Amino acid sequence: MALAADTLQQLAALALTPVAAAAYQQLLGTLTTQLFSLPKPAIVGITGAQGTGKSTLASLLVTELSSRGRRCAAVSLDDYYLPQQARARLASQIHPLLAQRGVPGTHEIARALSDAEQVLAGQPVALPVFDKALDERRPDRPAVTLDLLLVEGWCLGLQAQSAAELVRPVNTLEVAEDPQAHWRKYVNQQLAGAYHDYFCLLKPLIWLKAPDWQSICRWRQRQEQQLWQQHGAGMSDAQLQRFMLFFQRLTELSYQQLPARANYTVVLNALQQPTLSC
Repeated sequence: MALAADTLQQLAALALTPVAAAAYQQLLGTLTTQLFSLPKPAIVGITGAQGTGKSTLASLLVTELSSRGRRCAAVSLDDYYLPQQARARLASQIHPLLAQRGVPGTHEIARALSDAEQVLAGQPVALPVFDKALDERRPDRPAVTLDLLLVEGWCLGLQAQSAAELVRPVNTLEVAEDPQAHWRKYVNQQLAGAYHDYFCLLKPLIWLKAPDWQSICRWRQRQEQQLWQQHGAGMSDAQLQRFMLFFQRLTELSYQQLPARANYTVVLNALQQPTLSC
C-alpha cells in the first residue's frame, strides 16, 4: 500500500537525499504494515542512541497509522523527566551527577508505567510534555483512548548490568566524578526495577542501530549545531562532549543486548540511511 499524502509531505519536509527518502519510504511501508496488524491496544518501543532519528520515525509512523484508521500517539521517555528541583534533591541525597537529566533514575518512571497500563487497559490517557528549554514539565496533553502508543527513548529495552561490569569506568566522567561507582550503581538499580517492568510492556521493540559511538557523537553534534542556527543558543563543544559521557555506558551496552531483544533492527549507515533487518 502506498504511503498517505500527509506522510509523504512530512517526509519531504525533512529534505532527505533521494536515496535516503526512498529508504525511509520502504521502511515506513514495512513497519506500518507490521504495526497495523498488532492486536489492539499495544505499545511499541523505538530505541536508539541520540541523533538516530527516533522522534522522526515515531512521528512519521503516527501520521501513517492515523491515516489508516488507527488511534495512535507518540511520547518520548524524555517527557517523563523529573523536573529540575526533583533532580536537585536526588543530586543532594544520592549523587551529584543525578542533577543531569538523561539516565535511568531521572524520570518519573512510575508515571510512565501507569500511563502504559492505562493504554493497555483501553482507558483514556493524558500524556506528559517536558520542556527541555525550561527544564520543567508543561501541562499534560488532552486525554485520549489509543489503539497504539509509540514510545521512543534512548535506553528502552536495556537490562541491568552485573556488579562486575560496573567496576570498570568507561570514560573520564566515571573516573573523575564517580570513582566509587555510586552513580552508576544507582542507575543500574533503576534499570533492574521499574524501568525493567516498563520496558517489558513495549512490544514490539524497534532498534535504530547507529554504526558506532563515534558516529553517534558526530550526529549529536550536528543536532546541536542546528539548535544554534535555529535558536542562537546551545551547548559549547566542551559542554556537549561532557554531556555525551553520561550516555556512553548504556549506549555501548545496547550493542551487546539489543541484537537479541529487539524485534526489528533498523541499521543506519554513516549517512543515516536506514535498512530494516528483522
